Amino acid sequence: MTVENLSSNKSFGGWNKQYSHQSTSLNCAMRFAIYLPPQASNGQKVPVLYWLSGLTCSDENFMHKAGAQRLAAELGMAIVAPDTSPRGRDVADDEGYDLGQGAGFYVNATQAPWNKHYQMYDYIVHELPALIESMFPVTDKRSIAGHSMGGHGALVIALRNSAAYQSVSAYSPISNPINCPWGKKAFTAYLGRDTSVWSDYDASTLMRNASEGNGLSFVPALVSQGEADDFLVEQLKPEMLQAAAKASGYPLVLESHEGYDHSYFFIASFMEQHLKFHAEYLKSN
Repeated sequence: MTVENLSSNKSFGGWNKQYSHQSTSLNCAMRFAIYLPPQASNGQKVPVLYWLSGLTCSDENFMHKAGAQRLAAELGMAIVAPDTSPRGRDVADDEGYDLGQGAGFYVNATQAPWNKHYQMYDYIVHELPALIESMFPVTDKRSIAGHSMGGHGALVIALRNSAAYQSVSAYSPISNPINCPWGKKAFTAYLGRDTSVWSDYDASTLMRNASEGNGLSFVPALVSQGEADDFLVEQLKPEMLQAAAKASGYPLVLESHEGYDHSYFFIASFMEQHLKFHAEYLKSN
């Protein structure tokens, strides 16, 4: 596999790097960014936090705006931020910001023309971690986090792959996409009109049905939601996630923050809390 280093910037003693590679899952060139803390340059393998961004974002938004590198360096944690969808001239797209390129929703599309490239679930769960663990000085200890559409993706992926992740967190996640405009539009396009298959990508449904036993365990979850978020009522529906956790006894901590909106100002404000949350589980397991 050809992997091209696009940029390298030293940051808090570590390195912030961006790469491009040909993805077999997505059938196109794909970008990702990685922050490697200073410990990774000193012969030490470090755990990894995967960050999934929201609608219209790329691999760059988090690395440029979240202010995560300083604490990641202190905690000895790598952070990997993939792009939010396949991209390219041959990749299907839509005029709306909430479908197509920049809006992959972290699902495996089954409907044409999307199914040729939009296999983001497989890319995040299988292909990208295998690539990261083969290229960089990291362990197989993983946690996952995200914002908005990426919060939806992080929760769904952790809930469906509990053995692969130590912890999960989300800012302003699309908690119940089967019942909101963003989710209905994307799922109809990517997955078809049979709504019975949508639940596989709905965090509230998955959390309500979650159970421990038979070798499975709950992945500890932290969710932060701003009360001044313009999308709170119509699109995000955190109350559905809270009700699901109560029904199944899932270890969800859902915090509501007065005055905060949907922006990276909100994300940066609580980044220390989220990184320390993940560090606790990445080091203790």
